[in-house]
Amino acid sequence: MSTSQGVNVLRYSALFAGLFYGFSHQRTISANTAAAHAQAEYQHKIDLIQKAKVEWAKKTMPSSSKTDDVDLNDKNFDLDAYLTKLAAEN
Repeated sequence: MSTSQGVNVLRYSALFAGLFYGFSHQRTISANTAAAHAQAEYQHKIDLIQKAKVEWAKKTMPSSSKTDDVDLNDKNFDLDAYLTKLAAEN
């Protein structure tokens, strides 16, 4: 009789150990998956922000910076501002 009780204790111990291992392993896999998903979402947001910054810079770029040619005959041409800009660049 004692051998069957020992076998039953061993069987149930193995069962509970397997259940505990399965539960903890599943939690680890779920946590890793959630972390990877969060990291991918964060990276996507960073990419969108970078694209928006580039587009905003293109949109708000002054018209004088868009073209390098200068029209000296333009009535709104400011020679002092142009020379100051050239001095700042050099």
